[in-house]
Amino acid sequence: MTTPPRLRPFSQVDVFTTTPYRGNPVAVVRDAVGLTDDQMAAFARWTNLSETTFLLPPSPEGAAAGADYRLRIFTPAGELPFAGHPTLGSCHAWLAAGGTPRVAGTVVQECGIGLVPLRRSPATDLTALPDGGASTGGRLAFAAPHLLADEPVDLSTLTAITRALGLEARDVVDHRFLDNGPGWRVLLLGSAEKVLALDPDFTGLGDLAIGVVGPYTALGDGRYDGPDGAAVEVRGYALDMGIPEDPVTGSLNAVVAQWLQPDGLLPAEYVASQGTALGRAGRVHVRRDVGDDGRDGARRDTVWVGGDAVTCIDGTVLL
Repeated sequence: MTTPPRLRPFSQVDVFTTTPYRGNPVAVVRDAVGLTDDQMAAFARWTNLSETTFLLPPSPEGAAAGADYRLRIFTPAGELPFAGHPTLGSCHAWLAAGGTPRVAGTVVQECGIGLVPLRRSPATDLTALPDGGASTGGRLAFAAPHLLADEPVDLSTLTAITRALGLEARDVVDHRFLDNGPGWRVLLLGSAEKVLALDPDFTGLGDLAIGVVGPYTALGDGRYDGPDGAAVEVRGYALDMGIPEDPVTGSLNAVVAQWLQPDGLLPAEYVASQGTALGRAGRVHVRRDVGDDGRDGARRDTVWVGGDAVTCIDGTVLL
């Protein structure tokens, strides 16, 4: 049954930036109680942003497991079980509107992939935040979900992607299919300059989510010559979500870190640049916390993907 339209609290948050309109925006309906799937999907198509989110009370199971709220995430093409910049932007909006975490210092989001913890980086008191305005005064970071798939891209798909990106096979240093909700086919190139030079033929990419990453030059002592010291340049194409090129992508940066950090190709803490080709200046702050091996021998490392956020619109929407 469709709920009659009413005014609902609404925010539009720019994520992975401290400067309005230089990151990646997410539309956040802060009270989605009573909305149907069709209403959510229609509103997401109307905003025409890469993602639109809907805040809800946690499910009984989520609440029992410690969730502070439940989040549904829609692209213009459909619903996602998880996405990075909507997670950060929605948490920013929830806190700015007076949301109080059940456990001080941590926010727990329930979404399609399960429970996702968020924290301040560096940690601050999550129970005492100023309201949205220009910034919430700290950087949120989410714990990257564990990979559901981690394998090489199959040869036929890799060939099609390489051709559509205007690359030669020798330009691709390595490649992986990495799934953390969205399933990303990620190509590692030899340099950030090669990433920035890409001019994709979108008709040849098909309905895939494709990431490309390339390093800036290391200067020593953990420093790089990328913008604001960025270690890598990232680009993300999400044709399966109706997004030709995403300005800044948390889920993609999460899988890049989970792939390249364990082999020492990226340091335990670094900054990624994304959005340059679109005139944006997204900065993704990544940190790997090393845990002890469990009794089963599995590593317990956690990758934290963080970014600043700015509330650009704060009001109501008729929905």
